Amino acid sequence: MLPQTDHQQSDPGQDATEEIAPQAVPLLRRIAFLGAIAVVLLVSLFVGQSISPIWVVQDVVLDSGEIDDLSLSVPLEDSGLTDEDIKKHQADDTTPEVTSLLVSRMTQSGERQYVRRTTTPHYGIWSLFPALVAIVSCWVFREPLTSLLLGTISGAFILGQIDVLDQVLLPSMATVKAAGILLLYLWLLGGLLGIWAQTGTAQAFAEWVSRTFVKGPRTAKLAAWCLGILFFQGGTISTVLVGTAVRPVSDKQNISHEELSYIVDSTASPIACLIAFNAWPGYIQALIYVPGIAYLASEHDRIQFFFQALPLSFYAIFAVLGTFLLAIDRAPILGKRFREAIVRARETGQLDRPDASPMAFDSPDAKKIAPHYKPHPIDFCLPIVLLTMVAVGSFYLTGTPQVRWAFALALIVAGSIALLRGMSLQDLMAGVGSGLQSVVFASLILMLAVTLGDLTQKIGGGAFLVDLLGDSVPYWSLPGLLFVITIGIAFSTGTSWGTFAVAFPLAMPLALALATSQGLSNESLYLSVCFACVLNGSVFGDQCSPISDTTVLSAMTTGADLMDHVFTQIIPASVAALLALACWTLTVLVFC
Repeated sequence: MLPQTDHQQSDPGQDATEEIAPQAVPLLRRIAFLGAIAVVLLVSLFVGQSISPIWVVQDVVLDSGEIDDLSLSVPLEDSGLTDEDIKKHQADDTTPEVTSLLVSRMTQSGERQYVRRTTTPHYGIWSLFPALVAIVSCWVFREPLTSLLLGTISGAFILGQIDVLDQVLLPSMATVKAAGILLLYLWLLGGLLGIWAQTGTAQAFAEWVSRTFVKGPRTAKLAAWCLGILFFQGGTISTVLVGTAVRPVSDKQNISHEELSYIVDSTASPIACLIAFNAWPGYIQALIYVPGIAYLASEHDRIQFFFQALPLSFYAIFAVLGTFLLAIDRAPILGKRFREAIVRARETGQLDRPDASPMAFDSPDAKKIAPHYKPHPIDFCLPIVLLTMVAVGSFYLTGTPQVRWAFALALIVAGSIALLRGMSLQDLMAGVGSGLQSVVFASLILMLAVTLGDLTQKIGGGAFLVDLLGDSVPYWSLPGLLFVITIGIAFSTGTSWGTFAVAFPLAMPLALALATSQGLSNESLYLSVCFACVLNGSVFGDQCSPISDTTVLSAMTTGADLMDHVFTQIIPASVAALLALACWTLTVLVFC
């Protein structure tokens, strides 16, 4: 080995630079991150203090048969919500004393009409700022809790609520909605998952299904797809039931959590659109009444219209078809990230990225099972069957699936079976405690997502997007515009039902006005297409939003990283959306 010459000797300053440089880069990134947060908060404060809200009026015309007491209505001229009143509040930068009221008014034909008049403020493009902050932060930093909290604080500042703890977070967490989230997803779901982990029943169920039905990854994915069709109630109940039931089986077959979460998410609300024997028709029919239209006159007529328009739910059809093609390994367009996840899981058995942050605890192994307890598939199957029966049965009896009843019964039955089969009470409660700990983080994310969605609605994100549309567009472009705008509303608010409430009362009269003014020959078909666009756009935006409860639950119950789930499903879901958009446009061009 040659001796080192003066020329070859290292420079101490250069060595010091090389030692400092790797440490300086993370420090600079942290400074940039904190600086970005400061900029977001300062901009939000500036908007809240310097920009006055724009008040818009939304009218939902009601059938008199839907009103329990007509005497509760107020003449429009005495309501304080006339167009002149709103303009005065706008000029004086004041807030109306009442923002929602049942009013009566006379039509041009001399008939009395009853209207639910609501005034909603929005801050222009700034109404979308908090949601965009949360979404962009999720994509860039891949840390949903911080991103949602930042979006929530931004929304609070725009509303002038500087004391975020007492004015926003505390009131939000003290609501019935927040208590329901804690009860269902933290205590009931967490406790049930903890008992299943302690008994080892998930592993036993996976082994039993693997021996009996599942012969490989394809049949395991088909099982998930079939369960998604079976649990057609949609939303949270579908994602929770399918995710918890199928994950043990799919994990044994090396199915990536990105695949499973996409199947679970894409067979939740899309199936609820297509097999609508659930709460959706009853809720939506009240939003689509248009005076003077015979086929929308009564509640029965509107529900019939809902079901007649279901074959036009092209996005839901393509979404469900796309997950079926994925299940049989025939999906044509998935994207690079999705295909890498499939190859990684099949070849290495690694179900998540190496640096992923899964939203659920690892699948139980034999070391975690309580000592001297022999797991059996009945520990898993009986609670699941009872849970499904109570959820579906309560829907047919009460009109609403009683999800908390179902999970409470499943938790009691699962615990009772474990005790009767020899588990000690101490081991049982240790499992419950472990389950609660495993879902605390996901429950916090879910609560912040709901809080941010509520703030976005208060700021007027949906009202602003709908206000952009106007009423002078070519008839063939309206379905596409409605689809895109409802996607934006649902994606930024994380709620499909909230989007329905904002968009349907405006979209249906607008569609009728365009059909009449532009002389369309098939008015009812045109309204059906516009109806389907609002319905499916809301579902697509909700499904792909990282701040949606169904998105969070799909990742949580399948053990996926939240942002991995969002990144991988956006491409196949967007392909389904583009195909649907083409079908709607062709339908109105050819048949209307």
